[in-house]
Amino acid sequence: MRRNTSLSIYSVFTFIVLFPKLMFAETPIQRADWSKYFDEANAQGTIVVSDERSGGKGTMAFNIGRAEKRFSPASTFKIPHALFALDAGVIRDEFETKAWDGVKRSFPGWNQDQNLRSSMRYSVVWVYEGFAREIGEEKEREYLEKVQYGNQDSSGKQPFWIEGNLQISAQEQLDFLKRLYRNELPFSLANQRLIKDIMIVEAGPEWILRAKTGWSGTVGWWVGWVEHPKGPVFFALNIDTPGRVEDLPKREAITRKILKSIEALP
Repeated sequence: MRRNTSLSIYSVFTFIVLFPKLMFAETPIQRADWSKYFDEANAQGTIVVSDERSGGKGTMAFNIGRAEKRFSPASTFKIPHALFALDAGVIRDEFETKAWDGVKRSFPGWNQDQNLRSSMRYSVVWVYEGFAREIGEEKEREYLEKVQYGNQDSSGKQPFWIEGNLQISAQEQLDFLKRLYRNELPFSLANQRLIKDIMIVEAGPEWILRAKTGWSGTVGWWVGWVEHPKGPVFFALNIDTPGRVEDLPKREAITRKILKSIEALP
């Protein structure tokens, strides 16, 4: 009898722990109509949008199967990586400068001294390669596990977030961004607020767009959210980029059209 009682208590406890996850695990609404935005751009990809505004449309996705498939995060990884660097003390704040090494690179914005804000804005890979060297692979892996980021694998060719084994899905990108938005990541409140501040792309009287691009050479990303008085709208898009650099403007173009279609952007 005691054994059955124990099992019952255990079952109830397990249900209580898991019930919130089961209750809030939201199956995305399939938006086949969004295919027109990808077709217009001649692009193959996926987008997941979570509309958390009061009276919002919930979670929606085009190409749900791909939304669950992992790819290299490329420079979208700069969002958590900047948090790792701040936490590890390899950069003090948004004002500390990292000296340019004098090596001329293909992107003009990279060829100058950088701080955290400029390195995010211009997506300066060499700054984050420096962070990775100072943090070290073991600590990088610990951070990835701590925040449950994608497959949590910092091994392979460097930089591991572009050329190596780190991978993440569009759905996982969205989940990570939601935790950052709510200051729920295992980092100081000040550092989480700082990262959100340097992610700002543009703003209007009643909205703020925070986002980050990424490109692995074969897959392009745009992830982030739009803040409104009634709540946020999160998004994560990835597309194939067979045309390489020529395909990169498609990331924002497709996403903006979709966000405008649900009145998340003006």
